[in-house]
Amino acid sequence: MNSVISILLVDDHAMLRHGLTQILEKGGDMKIAAECANGVDALKWLHDHDCDVMLLDIAMPGMGGIDLLKQLKQQKSKLPVLVISSYPEDQYALRLLKAGASGYLNKQCAAAEVVSAVRNVVSGKMHISPAVARMLTNEINLPAGKLAHETLSDREYQIYMLIVSAKTVKEIADATHLSSRTVSTYRTRILEKLHLHNNSELMRYAVENHLMV
Repeated sequence: MNSVISILLVDDHAMLRHGLTQILEKGGDMKIAAECANGVDALKWLHDHDCDVMLLDIAMPGMGGIDLLKQLKQQKSKLPVLVISSYPEDQYALRLLKAGASGYLNKQCAAAEVVSAVRNVVSGKMHISPAVARMLTNEINLPAGKLAHETLSDREYQIYMLIVSAKTVKEIADATHLSSRTVSTYRTRILEKLHLHNNSELMRYAVENHLMV
C-alpha cells in the first residue's frame, strides 16, 4: 500500500464529491486521484490509471454502481470498492457485498467513519457496520431456500425498490435510462416472481420483509 492512499471517487453529485474530497484529504494520507460522474467514465479512467480504492455511489446516470461493480470484479478484481449510498443498508448492502464490494456506507454516516472505512478496505479488511453484521448473521441462520425477493436479479430488485418508493413508470425510466415499456416489462416480471398482483401488494411485501424504512 502506498504511503498516500489514492482514491477514485465515482458519484454523479458534484457537491457530494467536493464534500468527500474535503473529508478524505484533510488528514494528508489520502488523495483523490480522479472524480467520475458515472460508471462508463470510471472504467475509461481505470483503463489507463490505477488507484488504491474506489468510492462508489449506486444510483448514477448511464452505468450505475451495481453494473459497474460487476464489471470491476471481472476486470479489476483486486481493487477494493467501498459503496457509499443514500439507500438504507437493508435495501442494498448485502447484495453489493455479495457482488464483491468491500464495504457499504450510508451517506448520512459520520465523516470519521468514511475515513476509517477507506483505511479498512485498503488494508484488505471488510467494512461492515453493526446493522449489516446483524443482517449477515440473520441470513446465515435462515433455513435452506430463498425468500421470493432474493430470486430477483439486481436490475429487477433496483426497479422494485423504485416502485415501492412511489416512483412513477416515467420517473423509474428516467432514473434507470430504460424505456417506459421496458420498466413495465420488469414490473410484470417482478410481480410474477413474487406471486403478487399489483403495486399495493408489492408495497405490503416490502414492508413485511423489512425492505424499506
